[in-house]
Amino acid sequence: MRGEINRTGFSCRQGIVCLGIMLLLTAGILQPGNAVADDMMDCMSKSMQSADPNMTIGELRLQCEKEIQDGGDDKVQEEKQLAVVTDRVHKDRQHVLQPFTLMAHKPNYILLAAYNASGFNSAPWKETFGDPTLEDWEDTEAQFQLSVKFPLLVNMWDDTFDIYAAYTNRSFWQIYYEDSAPFRETNHEPEAWVQFHPDWELFGFKNTWNSFGINHQSNGRGGSLSRSWNRLFAWITVERGNLAMSFKPWYRIPEDDDDDDNPDITDYLGHYELSASYKWGEHVFSVMSRNNLESGFEKGAVELSWSFPLWDWPYLKGYVQYFNGYGRSLIDYNQHSNVIGIGFSVTDWL
Repeated sequence: MRGEINRTGFSCRQGIVCLGIMLLLTAGILQPGNAVADDMMDCMSKSMQSADPNMTIGELRLQCEKEIQDGGDDKVQEEKQLAVVTDRVHKDRQHVLQPFTLMAHKPNYILLAAYNASGFNSAPWKETFGDPTLEDWEDTEAQFQLSVKFPLLVNMWDDTFDIYAAYTNRSFWQIYYEDSAPFRETNHEPEAWVQFHPDWELFGFKNTWNSFGINHQSNGRGGSLSRSWNRLFAWITVERGNLAMSFKPWYRIPEDDDDDDNPDITDYLGHYELSASYKWGEHVFSVMSRNNLESGFEKGAVELSWSFPLWDWPYLKGYVQYFNGYGRSLIDYNQHSNVIGIGFSVTDWL
């Protein structure tokens, strides 16, 4: 029998195989449009060209099932062997054009309790409201970060060049404050950048991701509570297996003296960040260092974080964060903080 199965696009050149595929379709065992079924029909159609004339449909199907299973295992193993940044870029590219999908940028988390051993500075609020008798902030508060990115242009220059925009919101919530549980501070951070994937290698490290962009950060306040700055930045990331490291230098765009709410901010936040993340199973350990070398270890900052699995929950993880230094929030950029918090993480760096 010769014929065409137009629903699948495969040619039937051997009568018994063609009849078998038709029967499987009729019985509903193979459903066109399903990835596994399409792979099965593709395999059976190709295998019949060289199959033994005495091979039955059942034998041919078992052979194809084994080939598909072996191929799937190889694919899973290949994905498992991807370096951590490459794996994230690969996942981003899978979802970048999906409608109604928000893509994670920086870590998304909530610290249900973040305790500051140094205490929170309430002086700016007392000054703004002209009331020195205002209650001091509680030393323990909640903190959360929401960070999403959006593709503008992707897969340019032979899939090596993309343009993205992102928005990050970091809020500090005095949920344990006696009266109204106000938001002590919220930092807004829109940014846009061009992103390259050069895949250069040096000393076993692969340069997977380089970005160049512009960043604005402010707390949306006025008067003596206002804080803001604008930067041009680069973001260079290398990886080796489960280890990712990045160097993020920036240049602050100058402002008029009359409009500058924080002229000395680079004295505390410096001109770059160094960070590293390591993925061990479902655990992610991260460290960030900022302005330590520049300031002679006097006005720098270090942040350590750990996200870890919670039973069999696939998307929600436990999260611990420790911060010591300056610049935890814009309002406190020139105030030393020593904070440890615990909560939940939705997405991490890796």
